Amino acid sequence: MDQIVANCNSGTTAIERRAKLFRGFADPSRLAILDALCETPLAVHEIVTRTELSQPNVSNHLRCLLECGLVASDRDGRFIRYRISSPRIRALLNDVDALLDVVAESVEACDNYCGE
Repeated sequence: MDQIVANCNSGTTAIERRAKLFRGFADPSRLAILDALCETPLAVHEIVTRTELSQPNVSNHLRCLLECGLVASDRDGRFIRYRISSPRIRALLNDVDALLDVVAESVEACDNYCGE
């Protein structure tokens, strides 16, 4: 019951906050960017090279990831380097991979989330 008690500051429930967080992870482009940033902080052009996404696409998704607090940025001379904002994000992605080792076949067969 505590999980559905409204947060006084934002008016959202804990479950709604979780759902909003997971939407931040729910895009293949954002996941590709996060994977690249798990290795080392990168500038936009380096993320473009590693992910093979377009520069406007990377910039758009970085803005989303920054606003959600999943990445942070630091100035490095004339570049801005982006990095994972918390080691817990790396841990979560590793846990997701471990979970997929167990349920990947069912996830692949699931028709409920095709194309979303």
